[in-house]
Parts: sequence; structure tokens; C-alpha cells
Amino acid sequence: MEIQKIAPMDIEKESFATITRELGDRVIDPEQAPILKRVIHTTADFEYADTLYFSENAVELAKQAIRDGAHIITDTQMACSGINKKAAAKFGCEVSCFIADEDVAAEAKKRGVTRALVSMDKAARLEGPVIFAIGNAPTALIRIRELMDAGELKPRLVIGVPVGFVNVVASKELIIESGAPCIVARGRKGGSNVAACIVNALLYMLDEKRGQ
Repeated sequence: MEIQKIAPMDIEKESFATITRELGDRVIDPEQAPILKRVIHTTADFEYADTLYFSENAVELAKQAIRDGAHIITDTQMACSGINKKAAAKFGCEVSCFIADEDVAAEAKKRGVTRALVSMDKAARLEGPVIFAIGNAPTALIRIRELMDAGELKPRLVIGVPVGFVNVVASKELIIESGAPCIVARGRKGGSNVAACIVNALLYMLDEKRGQ
């Protein structure tokens, strides 16, 4: 196979062109396309074209939440690290992960639950709009649903893309069934990198200089 000679600045552009070609004549909602293509760009997995679920008006509601300066909460440091903080800061959005906080670790040990679960409890106490980007822990999604059902949490968006086998599929369906604005990778696939890239796709859609 011949190696292509491509300028560094053109690599991403060519990658997205390849994705568009390989998607062929598949009909994709124009609002969802930049997100789906970035997920495929991150994973090289075209199955997301069939499994990435968007609730009604999820993209527009998510963009408005970002414009409103939503606090973006992740369940892993990897997802937190992968989100473009400079792009988020343009809209007054803070990006946080509470998983390593001492109070979270202590509470999780005391209660015999995961730190991801306790992290969601801590996030529920935040002031202002919140976006959740969950790429690893089904227990985080389950807790988000419990908090919503109890009237203690009303997220502006839930990105539910944990990867794995135990409670992964069911926890994602709980979020879809909740009625909350959401973007969910149905099935077993996902990951912290997918959670981060979905947030970045939304940020870039609002960035006039970058654009999508």
C-alpha cells in the first residue's frame, strides 16, 4: 500500500473526507453528522453510524447548554483530559472530573459503592447547567437516572457511552428511557475517548474559526 504524502494541517481534513466517502449514500441528519463523523474519526468504527442514538433536538439543546456556560462533568480523568479546555473556556464552560477527589473516595469507601457513583452525587449539587460525558462507568449512568427520578438532577445533556460488558447496555437504555436530552452509543462499544470527542464535536460546531 502506497504511503500518502499529506501536509500535517491537512491530515484531519483528509480523514473526514474519507469518512464521508465511505459513509456513501447513507442519510445522516445534518445536525448529527459532525458528531458521528468525529466519533468514527476517533474510533475508525463505522458501526457507530447505526448505534449512535440522539434524542430529539439533542444537538441543539446541547449547543445551547454550552452557550449557557454548562459545567461539563466526566467520569474519568482520561475523558476530562481529552476535552478541549480552550474551546470550552470560550463559552465559559468548566470541565471537571471528581473521581480522584479525596471526599469522593472517602464517601465511596464508607458506602461501599463506586467513586463514579459518588461523583454523580457531587455533580448533582453544582449550581447552573450541567452536561455529563460518561465513557467508562455504567454506575454513573445508573446514578444519574436515579437522581433524575428523585427530582434531584436535571442535566442539560447526558453523553452515555461507557464501554464494556457488565450493566453497560442496560445503563445506556436507562438514560434513553429517562427522557433527558442525550447522545448514547447503544450496545457495548464506547469509551472515554468517545465521550471526549462528542463534547469536542459540539464545541467545534460552535467555533466559527474551526467550524464543521
